[in-house]
Amino acid sequence: MSQPTQLNRTLPDRIRMALAFEIIGLLLLVPVTTWLLDKPLLQLGGLAVIMSLLATWWNYQFNLWFDRYYLIPRGRWQKTLSERLWHALAFEAGLLILFLPLTAWLLAISLWQALLLDLAFMLFYLVYGYVYHWGYDRLFPLSATLPHDLAAKL
Repeated sequence: MSQPTQLNRTLPDRIRMALAFEIIGLLLLVPVTTWLLDKPLLQLGGLAVIMSLLATWWNYQFNLWFDRYYLIPRGRWQKTLSERLWHALAFEAGLLILFLPLTAWLLAISLWQALLLDLAFMLFYLVYGYVYHWGYDRLFPLSATLPHDLAAKL
């Protein structure tokens, strides 16, 4: 009996996926937000870029922490359904803590307004992330990123 093959994306594919996600997200979000909030494009664009960089940094840090201090001591890499939910909520709560004062300060708005705006951004990225990754998987199917000889065996 043969071992099951674990399918993973290559590093260049992951970089392309992440960069395209951020760039397309910013191109969609910034003009609409600028129009809705009647704020200068550079002000909202700057905030969005800072938030994107912070989210990328936080994603790396949070997942490193979660793996190192939660999963590895339990001797496993897989998360249960409830752990995935807790992981996602804790990740988003951490982002909110990072973004809230920054948003209020850079846009000169109240913390309440910043909270509503940040929640709207999170909702946008929740929907956008789902649609984007579905589309990416359709446009660049996993087998297309495998070495040719391995892809032929599948």
